[in-house]
Amino acid sequence: MHEASLMKGLMRQIEAVAEAEGAVRVVAVSVWLGALCHMSPSHLEQHFREASKGARAEGARIDAVVSDDPGHEHALDVMLQSVEVEV
Repeated sequence: MHEASLMKGLMRQIEAVAEAEGAVRVVAVSVWLGALCHMSPSHLEQHFREASKGARAEGARIDAVVSDDPGHEHALDVMLQSVEVEV
């Protein structure tokens, strides 16, 4: 369930950015994956596709950068880096 919690938080952040920007839809999302978050980019994409159904982010491209630093203070996290929207 760790993935579900991470995705729920990520989707809240994406929707908040989309709302603030007056977006019709989200085109692309960039995220940073902590070395200990237990998600690969393909695993993240799979969960993102499911979590974004019916949301402005449905169909958006998702790009992920994976950290290799298990000592990083956010090594367990998935962090939103940017959101590209269509207004």
